[in-house]
Amino acid sequence: MGQVRRDGFREFAAGRSGHLYRSACLLASGDTHLAEDLVQETLGRMYLRWGRISRIDNPAAYAQTVLVRAFLTHQRRRSAGERPVGEFPDSGARSAAGGADPELRLTLLQALGRLAPKDRAVLVLRYWEDRSVEETADAMNSSSAAVRTRTSRALARLREQLGGSLAAFADL
Repeated sequence: MGQVRRDGFREFAAGRSGHLYRSACLLASGDTHLAEDLVQETLGRMYLRWGRISRIDNPAAYAQTVLVRAFLTHQRRRSAGERPVGEFPDSGARSAAGGADPELRLTLLQALGRLAPKDRAVLVLRYWEDRSVEETADAMNSSSAAVRTRTSRALARLREQLGGSLAAFADL
């Protein structure tokens, strides 16, 4: 790869890695180690094909697609069910790191974590990434109708899991 292309990739990676990491954290239900791995894998795949990718209209959207597909591939692996924890279950201490309302953040991340990987991916793409149904379908390698159905069902499952607990955090 030539120096100009390499510099173009470095610039792209520096500009997009933070956004990719935030999306990966949501996909990984707050597992920052997995999120880092997913971003690294995404950028690695992008680097290998950068000559072709840099000529497409929206490399940032392509990177998000690669990230989601890397996440879904990871979830299909047998070891994907393992989750590192920051503290032992008996400790009862809560971490106040990250976000203005850590309790709400933890509640949402836990609820997202209980969803199926494809449900989680569709919600992150549609509502966090603000992607259209068609863009989400392309990223997930499925039809627009399947995305609409999965979105509706995933939101219903999320509401079911949160029940009344989300209302306690809402400012009415």
